Amino acid sequence: MFGVAFFARPVGSVLFGHFGDRFGRTRTLVASLLTMYIATVLIGSLPSGLTPGWEIAAPAALAVLRFIQGLGLGGEWGGAALLATENAPAGKRAIYGTFPQLGAPIGFFLSTGLFLVLSLTLSPADLQSWGWRVPFLASAVLVLVGLYVRVKLVEAPEFQAVLDRGETSRLPLGRTIRTGWRGLLLGALALLAIFTLFYLMTTFTVTYGTSPRTAEAAQAAASAAGKPFDAASFHAGLGYARTDFLLMLLVGVAFFAVTIVVSGALAQRRGARPIVAVSAAGMVVFGLLMDPLLAAGLPGTLMFVILGFALIGIGYGAVGSLLPGMFAPDVRYTGASLAFSLAGIIGGAVAPFIATWLWDIGGGGVMLVGVYLSVASAISLVALLVLREHGAARAAVGADAA
Repeated sequence: MFGVAFFARPVGSVLFGHFGDRFGRTRTLVASLLTMYIATVLIGSLPSGLTPGWEIAAPAALAVLRFIQGLGLGGEWGGAALLATENAPAGKRAIYGTFPQLGAPIGFFLSTGLFLVLSLTLSPADLQSWGWRVPFLASAVLVLVGLYVRVKLVEAPEFQAVLDRGETSRLPLGRTIRTGWRGLLLGALALLAIFTLFYLMTTFTVTYGTSPRTAEAAQAAASAAGKPFDAASFHAGLGYARTDFLLMLLVGVAFFAVTIVVSGALAQRRGARPIVAVSAAGMVVFGLLMDPLLAAGLPGTLMFVILGFALIGIGYGAVGSLLPGMFAPDVRYTGASLAFSLAGIIGGAVAPFIATWLWDIGGGGVMLVGVYLSVASAISLVALLVLREHGAARAAVGADAA
């Protein structure tokens, strides 16, 4: 189910981008958020696959709802970034661009924190029976708050002028591909490093960090769970308890949030592209340090988590102003959303699987995983070096500086 929502995102980017570029950002954003809200509530309300009569229907319905979630998310980020940056006061565009970016660390902190509370207060049976539904239903409350805020928003003056002049594109996707294909390609590649590292930090490292350190510990864990133990497929992890490792991740996410704010301030002064490039360059080095840091015990692991999330935050905070600035106003929703979603696929969707495979062929070490991150980051760095903003965005930056 992990990849279903990822592959739905570009479809959502095209769908909601079409309406956002033709008829307005605000109404389209409300529609995308409603799509996510309905899917999230229904996921939290689904019968279990163990419920009689739902053995096949429940997994199928979950896949469909995850796809619908992905559709909504595919149109969500671009619209939020545009409303933030296009409505920003003079001299504040990059700073306002960090507002939608802060949703990632806040959402991760709330969801992981809630899961930790449930894990510590519920029995495993209760957690499996009904506790897993709580984060989905609780997130629906936050979506309602977001809907309340968005129905009060108005179109940005820049795009309202496009609407008033009747200069919207009849087919934004076609125009984006025809005139902005370079921005789509370079934008997706520029974000490759950020998405790769983020999903390595939040998925692969959880598996690696909580896997047993020795074959004996793995055999004991399998026996306690009533599962067979295959010594041939065993690869040593770090052996941390899941709650302990998640707590370390929460510490890292706090640095993620702080560095997003710092990134916005730096991007306002220096430009978004150089800040994202610095982040990508740092990730090239960080990938080479992955294995020695994780092999250095608790201090090294904690340093790995903090540095990893800090590097993500430095780059991610500037993305909110970088991608919108690469496309003309009449196709900006489609272009920015689609580039973001494509980066999620080539970076985030495949990163955990590639990392697990490299961990396997590497005999249990993560040196190859680090090399993979460094290569992905180098690709992003090259893309950023040749990337250019659209003329309208450069004019806006000039106005900011003035």
